[in-house]
Amino acid sequence: MEIKTATFVISNSDYRKCPDTGLPEYAFIGRSNVGKSSLINMLTHNKSLAKTSVRPGKTQLINHFLINNEWYLVDLPGYGYARTSKSDRQRWQKMTADYVLKRDTLSNLFVLVDSRIPPQQIDIDFINFAGSNGVPLSIIFTKTDKQRQRDIAATVNGLKRALSETWEELPVMILTSSVTQSGRANVLDRIEHINHLLQAQ
Repeated sequence: MEIKTATFVISNSDYRKCPDTGLPEYAFIGRSNVGKSSLINMLTHNKSLAKTSVRPGKTQLINHFLINNEWYLVDLPGYGYARTSKSDRQRWQKMTADYVLKRDTLSNLFVLVDSRIPPQQIDIDFINFAGSNGVPLSIIFTKTDKQRQRDIAATVNGLKRALSETWEELPVMILTSSVTQSGRANVLDRIEHINHLLQAQ
């Protein structure tokens, strides 16, 4: 897949106010500071599309970007630690959960996981939460340029073992680096594959 156009459409805090065009949506979520905005900018070849920050919790709304006038890339607030009030974090949690569980046009949820650290319980819990509710998802490991291959493999295998306790068939897993752009084609191919399946229905 070649991304020819990537246009910001809308930010809001309510899934019911998201675009009603019926186009498929591919949402990206992960723990705060997992590298979500950098990944989105890498995928679209647009360094300023999603706002990046060294401070966790930069994304605070549901952000829709129209890609090639064919599908939406959705940037969701991160979960986990962020330097914000408890009430704000609870508001983000509800906003995100409502979108993930109730958005009919959500075609795939990409859950980002930091490849540099062992599987975190908060990631496992969120993946199990989405899976148990029938949300179609894939897992993206970020920041692989900062790790040795054997250490990345240990992280991936650790997550597989943890998920195998509750999953009969594990989600698709993709290794990426926003620095080297590795994995970019794999993520876009995954989106294109799902788009073709949707068109065939």
